Amino acid sequence: MAVLNFIINEIFGQGAIFLALIAMIGLLLQKKSFSEIVRGTMMTAIGFFVLTNGTAIITGNSIDGLATAFNTMMPTASGAPDIDMSAYGTQIGIVMIIAFAANLIFARFTKWKAVFLTGHMLYWFPYVFIAAGVDAGLTGFKLVALATVFTASYMIVSPNLMRPFVKAVTGDDSFTIGHPTTILSVISGSLGKVIGDKEKSTEHINFPKSLGFLREVSITGSIVICLTYIVMGIILSANGFAPGEVWGYAGGKTGVFTYIFTKSIYFGVGVTVMLLGVRMLISEIVPAFKGIAEKVVPGAIPALDCPVVFNFAPNALIIGFIVAMITSTITIILTAGMFPTVIIPLTFTCFFEIGTASIVGNATGGVRGSIVGAALSGIIMVFLVGFGAYFFSNTINNWMLVYGGQDFSLWGIIEGTIARLIA
Repeated sequence: MAVLNFIINEIFGQGAIFLALIAMIGLLLQKKSFSEIVRGTMMTAIGFFVLTNGTAIITGNSIDGLATAFNTMMPTASGAPDIDMSAYGTQIGIVMIIAFAANLIFARFTKWKAVFLTGHMLYWFPYVFIAAGVDAGLTGFKLVALATVFTASYMIVSPNLMRPFVKAVTGDDSFTIGHPTTILSVISGSLGKVIGDKEKSTEHINFPKSLGFLREVSITGSIVICLTYIVMGIILSANGFAPGEVWGYAGGKTGVFTYIFTKSIYFGVGVTVMLLGVRMLISEIVPAFKGIAEKVVPGAIPALDCPVVFNFAPNALIIGFIVAMITSTITIILTAGMFPTVIIPLTFTCFFEIGTASIVGNATGGVRGSIVGAALSGIIMVFLVGFGAYFFSNTINNWMLVYGGQDFSLWGIIEGTIARLIA
């Protein structure tokens, strides 16, 4: 158990260590020099931390205020707190290790060559599947076995489904995405092929010389977030809420101007840091992974976190985020009372998963594909979270109301249905 816990917590549970270890193994297999091995290993870890800290700035210092505002107007409390999933830590760890091993074996002997390397998602998918099984009444071997089958299946199927769409975005086939954006991105990319024109890209939007600064995604994003906060402040006031009380600056030395300005600029900072981390991580992990692809799993490619494609279409990312926020909010209002829980717009899902879907839609259908794909994804997200509440109401429903609305919800619903049949 000590060895198992070390592997679970100190390797698989730490994204930087896990990816650095993968890079080191790949470089050793390529018989690189000691200096190159040390550099590649360390830079992979550094790139990962730069990426995750950029993400943390966006979620924790910028768009978190929007989530707070929505949560204030439409409380998400389902009537019962989430259970303590730490009690299932060993089961989650066992599922994670067996599923990853199955992914490697499958990549070694089949034509589906993606290897799931998104560190934190290696934990979160078993977490969701164990929770769905527990909610259905499964225990013991049945619980672990079903969660393992679903986790392994997801690690194998999802990145390979994303592979052609990632290639459409990046222009090469050196990596794919292993992230719960898959269902939304595949729908957006497929729709873009039908209704759009990929030659009319969001990245080709011509700004007048006087608005040339909008070509910088960090500036554009900051302006968009600023306008969003202003609108949200007006909505809060119209509904009888004091923005200062909701956002926590009332009674302090600063006011609404400083609060909104800071949140907006932090978004630009987060995007800048995140995109730097993306470039660093890709430049290190992809070449290093060639050693594994050549010696251990012939033809394999890494499946990485969704921000690795943000740099290829940053305008589509911002467009997708805003469009998804609008369509999801409208959908929530129109479906009020339909689901067994109150839903708010999932700010983080709108940015990361639907932002990625918008980038994919742009790659296959240009501006139209980006906008329509994001709009439809915003609607689908709400229904996935709403129906998913039936399968997580006794375990992690409140967690899903913040981080669901994509593959977590879809695959959780499927597994939860099967778990109920087994139970």
